[in-house]
Formats: sequence, structure tokens, C-alpha cells
Amino acid sequence: MLPTLSPRTPSRSLPVVAAAGLVLALGVAAPALAATPDSGTVSDTSPSVQWTAGPFAAPNVTGTAGDVTCGPGLCDDFALHVSTPSTYGDTHQLTVKVGWANAAADFDIYLLDRTGAVVASSASSADPETIVTPPTAGDYTVRVVPYAPLGESVTGTATLTEVPANPAPSTATPPTYSQYGAPESFGRAHDAGEPSIGSSHPTGATFYQALYDTYRATWDDSVTPSKVTWTNVSATPANGCATGGSTSLDPIGFTDPKTGRVFESQLAGKTSLMCYSDDEGRTWSPSQGGGLNSGVDHQTVGGGPYSAAGVGALPTSTYPNAVYYCSQDIADANCASSHDGGVTFGPAVPMYSLLDCGGLHGHVKVAPDDGTVYVPNKSCGGNQAVAVSEDGGTTWSVRKNPASTAGDSDPSVGIGAKGTVYMGYQAADGTPRVAVSRDKGKTWTDDQNVGASLGVHNTVFPVVVAGDDDRASFAFIGTTTPGNYQDATNFTGDWHLYVSTTYDGGKSWVTVDTTPSDPVQRGSICTGGTTCGNDRNLLDFMDATVDRTGRVEVGYADGCTGACAQPGGAQNFDAYATIARQQTGTTLYAAYDALPNLTPTALSVTKSGGLYVASTTVANPGRATAAGVTTRLLVDGVNVATSTPVDLAAGRSASVAFPGVRLGKGTHAVVVVADPDGRIRESDEADNRRATQVIR
Repeated sequence: MLPTLSPRTPSRSLPVVAAAGLVLALGVAAPALAATPDSGTVSDTSPSVQWTAGPFAAPNVTGTAGDVTCGPGLCDDFALHVSTPSTYGDTHQLTVKVGWANAAADFDIYLLDRTGAVVASSASSADPETIVTPPTAGDYTVRVVPYAPLGESVTGTATLTEVPANPAPSTATPPTYSQYGAPESFGRAHDAGEPSIGSSHPTGATFYQALYDTYRATWDDSVTPSKVTWTNVSATPANGCATGGSTSLDPIGFTDPKTGRVFESQLAGKTSLMCYSDDEGRTWSPSQGGGLNSGVDHQTVGGGPYSAAGVGALPTSTYPNAVYYCSQDIADANCASSHDGGVTFGPAVPMYSLLDCGGLHGHVKVAPDDGTVYVPNKSCGGNQAVAVSEDGGTTWSVRKNPASTAGDSDPSVGIGAKGTVYMGYQAADGTPRVAVSRDKGKTWTDDQNVGASLGVHNTVFPVVVAGDDDRASFAFIGTTTPGNYQDATNFTGDWHLYVSTTYDGGKSWVTVDTTPSDPVQRGSICTGGTTCGNDRNLLDFMDATVDRTGRVEVGYADGCTGACAQPGGAQNFDAYATIARQQTGTTLYAAYDALPNLTPTALSVTKSGGLYVASTTVANPGRATAAGVTTRLLVDGVNVATSTPVDLAAGRSASVAFPGVRLGKGTHAVVVVADPDGRIRESDEADNRRATQVIR
């Protein structure tokens, strides 16, 4: 981050730092409060144990300084023995939960092995705090740390459970992606942590926002891979944004895909310094920045159609869409709406309080069909959830995914053309999971681990986009290395950018590593806020968008560049502005699918003895192979014969000859039809017939 950029408000979570330092601090003194009972065993024949501890009076907030110091009344230990067969972890997991009665209280939990090393932790604001980890046999300690105890006692459970069954991965061909880094001439190209990205559908340009900078990327798709032209269009006083490039607590960007209006927002306490552009960043205009009583952290900007149920839902200007500014405050999170295209905002309305949800929320998204507004949260009563407004931001409801567990990274939602919601999230065990709702978050289905097929064990920065209602993509930075990914001393995994895509409404997903030979990061990634060390170079999130043809574009910061990206290279903690752009494969808009096109290009009828023999040439000028192509001959409307099925590659043609037929005197209509039963989806369904006349 730039030295002049004020740091993000520290995350609530107590981050796991270098294992040696943390273990030393955790072992300073034995807890004064004894769990009841103080030990227990779980096994394949006795899979659950429960204990209580407390009441706790004194808070222990030392984790915000990078260590947890235990003294009298400041921690509690439960000795846990795990007895499982060697292959038990193939189908089972160990789940540790610690909960309490008063939702305003807050505790953190750490799982230590017999040497005192931290195996896993849950240090968010969830209730209950949950750890999900492999059920490896051995002796462990569950340590409870009171962050804000409020005199509460806690109840802990350790349970061996079966790993949830996962659907088979999609059989769709994985899309491919190309990586595009910003020009080195851009002065802050390597200070691009937590970027935003958006696509202007009227022009096809992509806008990448990080820190004070806004970059425009334009694409030449006439070549493969596509070529990109970058332009620095950052908002400055010289081009109309008086506050541009001056100060910020947090940056965020949003591009309205329908109108192409580009917003850049720089957090400034309980509002932001915001400007917008209607000419792709050539000039900028000032905005109010946010609503009165907005929050102080983690702002997000989004927009979409007005909700018909909204109070005063009509626009007050010619701008067709509503714009929303949502942000986290001390005890709640708020969202303000704009009815004049983001020039001014109404008062901020609470979405939820800390009694409902904790942690920081994700990016606001608006349904393209009916204007329903969604803001996801990683920790609402122990589950991932969405705050939903069906009336234009006037009132809000928190709707949980009960199959989920709280995580450390903000979840993300993408909304299909007809309102289907896809929520991607980091589960308590670190894996990337996604769930689907078809009733605005009231119920969720198809919750599954989309990284299982590639062996992904840890995930950060989930982000989801959708196109057609049955198509969505879920991008995340992941690693196949298991263990505590925030352990800066001992974690050695390589991280890559993955994208998982569904073409069947979330029933199945196909996942691809878009950077297989170029790690995004080596070693640990800290998601614990500003108390992290060098391994917070990527900051808190990334972003994704869909261009006007349905290509997925992911805006991320590449943390491993130069020598680091070479085999055996050392992590250099970079944050290089990069876009991963879909290059081949089916996109999120079916209208742009690569399809075959079957058309008869010639038809002749010749006389052979007393018979008339018809022959045709069927061509496929489309962009995909057509499998099992048949052609039918009709004479005077009567089905005479159908050819044997053949596969016809894009750009190829095939000759088809039919058996001879006898014709009576007169004029006869002879017609050939390619794909006569309409089995094959084509780019043009109107050119499948060719006709001629035969006079005998």
C-alpha cells in the first residue's frame, strides 16, 4: 500500500501470525478457568464430546496486536484426544464449535497439537466459532479466548462427521484464460491490492480500479490471444475530480454494465470521496459520495434496475438505474440509495447489526431482472448469508445458507438474468464452496466444493459473476496445500487463480487453474486485517466482471512476479495489477456460444434409368462441430429417406446421396433438410433447407 494511504480499519479477527511467536504467546500461562470436563475423546465409535467453560469477565484482545497472551481468566483449555483409523480422514472431518448465549459477546478458538503448534483457528465474530479440520489421530488442545466476553459462559463440542457428498464435476469443456498485466509505465501498477473491475457493455471497455488509479483496458479479439490496450484514466483535479488522488482509507470501483458509467470511490470516514465518468474516464464529475450516517469501513458501490416495490423508486434524473453505497459501521452496516445516478444519495439505512452478523460484508450486487439488492456476509450466526432488500434499499432481511460455515474471506454473489443467486464462499475448512438460491436467499440448494476435483484445500478472495440465469463463474485464489495458510513461518503452499463455471444452474461446475505455471503467491496469505505482516500484500479481496459477449474477466493483484514466478523462486510480496480474461470456451451468454450451422449448399437431381437420384452437399460454416448430422429428402412433402448420421466439423462439408425414386408425370417439389428433427442447436436455424423442382 502507498505510504500516504491510510490503513484499512483493522479487521475484527485475531490473525494467526508466525507459529513460533503465537505458540510462545499462547503458552505464557495456564488458563485460570477450567473446562467442565477438562478433557474428552472422540473416536470412530464415539464421535462427539461436549464441555462448558466460564463465565468469562475479562476481555483478551491481545490478538489484534499479533499475539494472544493468556493469563488468569484470559483463556480456557480443553484437552481433546482424537482416536481414528488411518484412512478415516478420507471420508470424515473433525468439527469443533464453541458458542454462547448473548449474541453481543465474542470469543475466538484455536486448535493446538501436542507440541503447542496452531493447527487451525476461528477468530472471527461468528457465533458459534467453528473449526473444520482433518480428523488425524492425536492429542490436541482447544483453546478458547474471550474477545468480548460480557460475563458469558461457552459451550464447546467436538464432533467427527462425514464429509458432505459432492456432486460429480461438470463434463463441460473448461474455458481457457489469458493473463494481462498493466504497463510498467503506470506508477502504481505494483500497488494494486484489493482491486475492483467492471465492464462497459456499450463500448466493450474494461475498467480496473486499485488505490487512486483507474485503468481502461480495450480489447482486440480478432486475434488469439486477444490483444489489450491499457490507458490510465485515473480521476484527478485536472480532469474534473477535485478529490481524485488525494486521500483514501479504502478504494472501490464500479462500472454500470448497462450504461457504462464508471464510479471511483475513496473512503473518507462516514462517506467517501466519489467521482463518476460518462466518457470512459476522459473527464470526471463529483458525487456526494454516500448517504448520511454511512459506515466508516469497507464501502462497496453497485447498481442496477429500480425495484418496483421501492419507496419513491422512480429516478429523479435521466439516469435509468439505481445506485447503492453500502458500508460497515461500528455496530451495524448501512446502505444508501441514489435515484440520480450516484450524484446524490439518500440517508443510509441499516442492513443488519452486530447482533445479526459480524465481520465485514462483501460487494453489493443488484438483480438484473427486478432490482433486488444483495450484500453478502461471511458470518451471520455461524453461517454465510446475504442481506437482501426487495424494496430498493428501504428494508433489509438477513437470509442464511444453513449448510455453510463462517469463513475468513468475504463471500460474493452473482445474479443470473432471471434472478437466480449464486453465492461463493470460503468454508471453515478453507475449501471453495458455492450454493444456489432461486427464491432470493430464502432457501439454498446445490451447496458444493468446487475445488475438490483439483485438490484445492485453502481458498481466499471468492468472487462470483453470472450471465444467463443458468450460467455463472466463481473465481478464487486457492492452493492445493493443506494446513494453516496464515502460518507465515511454516506454510509453504503455492497459490493460483482458479475459475469454476456452471452451465446448468449450479448443479455441476467445471474448474480450471488459470495460472498453472505462474503462482499468484508463495507461502502464507494473511486475511486477518492490518495487523498482518508482509503476507497481506494482496489485502482483502479481488473482483470479477462479465463483458458484453459473456467472457469472464477477473481483476486481481499478482503477488508473485519476476524471479518469484520462476521454479523455486522466493515470494516477493508484490501486488501487480492484472486481469485474467476468458480466451476460449463457452461464455456466460448463450447468445454468443460457439455453435455449428448446418446448411445444404447444393442440390441436384439426376435421372438414372427409370429412377431420379437426389444428392446434396451439407456444409457447416459455424464455429463448432455438429455431431450426428442427418439430412432428409422430401418429395412433394413426403418423407422419402433420411441419411446415416455423420459428424461435421466447423468449416467442413459432406456429400449426401439418397436412393433413387420413381416420379410420375408432372412437376415435383424436391426438398432436402439438414438436421430435420431439430436435435442440434445452431447459430442460424433458418438456413437448413434447399429445394428444387423436377419436371417429368
